Amino acid sequence: MKSAAAPAPQLAAPPMKPQAAPVPISVTGSSLEAFGLKICECQKCPLGKTRKKFVFGSGNPKAEIVFVGEAPGADEDEQGLPFVGRAGQLLTKIIESTKTWKRDEVYICNVLKCRPPGNRPPIPEEVEACRPYLEEQLRLLQPKMLVALGSSAAQALLKTKEPVGKLRGKWHDLGGIPLRVTYHPAALLRTDAYKKDVWEDMKLLTARFKELTGL
Repeated sequence: MKSAAAPAPQLAAPPMKPQAAPVPISVTGSSLEAFGLKICECQKCPLGKTRKKFVFGSGNPKAEIVFVGEAPGADEDEQGLPFVGRAGQLLTKIIESTKTWKRDEVYICNVLKCRPPGNRPPIPEEVEACRPYLEEQLRLLQPKMLVALGSSAAQALLKTKEPVGKLRGKWHDLGGIPLRVTYHPAALLRTDAYKKDVWEDMKLLTARFKELTGL
């Protein structure tokens, strides 16, 4: 890993139905992969009926840092992988602008594993249905750090109703894991002013990571 500084980026359950195609979990030979395959036909909430593909997560199953978003969008629903649309491309730039990680060195997932219709925000019932899946993912990954992308992810992880603007700018603790809250990449596509804030968050994130790992 490199550590050089970088310029700011431009930045009662219904019966189960079978998946139309295999779910690309994007990890191999791991208990994480086995868990993804075990839950990929979930019908715990109505989103199981409207999704195209279950979006478990992707990246390095031994990642030291995990990025958590809110839910799959249209592109993710088509491909079965998280953050592959415009927001995902921006997230890749944000991650790699640190000169500390490549995208395939981290792990990326969402609170919800199925796309809400119209890309609406997750509702509490959906979050609670999916929460055990996210918690088990994190238990299997055992990351050194977490990043919550946007209000929905931060509120779900921290079990709070505070908006992202009040949650970012400080460190949180999730079961002994340092957690940083920042804006969702989709918000940067709508509001250019957030780019500076995200860049500051990433600088603090990488500095803390280097302290934890001795880089």
